[in-house]
Amino acid sequence: MDRIRVMLVEDDPFWQENISRDLAEEPDIEVVAVTGTKEEAVQAALGKEIDVVLMDINLTENRLDGLEAAHELTTLIPERRRIKIIMLTSLSDKEIIVKSFQLGAMNYITKQSYKDIVRAIRDAHEDRSSIHADAADVMRSEVQLMTLTPVEREVFELRRQGFSKQQISDKLHKSTNTIKSQLKSIKAKLYPFKNE
Repeated sequence: MDRIRVMLVEDDPFWQENISRDLAEEPDIEVVAVTGTKEEAVQAALGKEIDVVLMDINLTENRLDGLEAAHELTTLIPERRRIKIIMLTSLSDKEIIVKSFQLGAMNYITKQSYKDIVRAIRDAHEDRSSIHADAADVMRSEVQLMTLTPVEREVFELRRQGFSKQQISDKLHKSTNTIKSQLKSIKAKLYPFKNE
């Protein structure tokens, strides 16, 4: 049986040790590299055969350099050797989740869902893009919001932050009627089957 070759990119020794130990117990998974920086990860990926990468997002003092590393791996590695990247992090910010997928991640799991890593590795290796529940709601919401124009998206975000129609009108220098009209359009796009 071919084993899934995994690289763990994680700067915290606790997670390095525990994840490596747990993955070593799986008969179909082999940890071929453990790195702690973006540079080490890129070097290892260029020099070794790797199938799946578990990538921490903050490798250096909250710099989000794991995102940069993911992007570099997806652009530097030839398509025929395409590496599947799973972001593994303690962060659950919407913007970071979306950015991870934009930069080539196949899945996104928070460290609180640590128990799901093995299944995520197998899914990624088999090209089953099952987005973990930690990211699914954010991505579903993001797909819905793609139907909005940039102006509607701006109005939607202000409304979601609790601004009134009048406050949005003042902030965007538009009439209240224009804002009402845009909110009606947003509602029709996001909730097409909802009764008035």
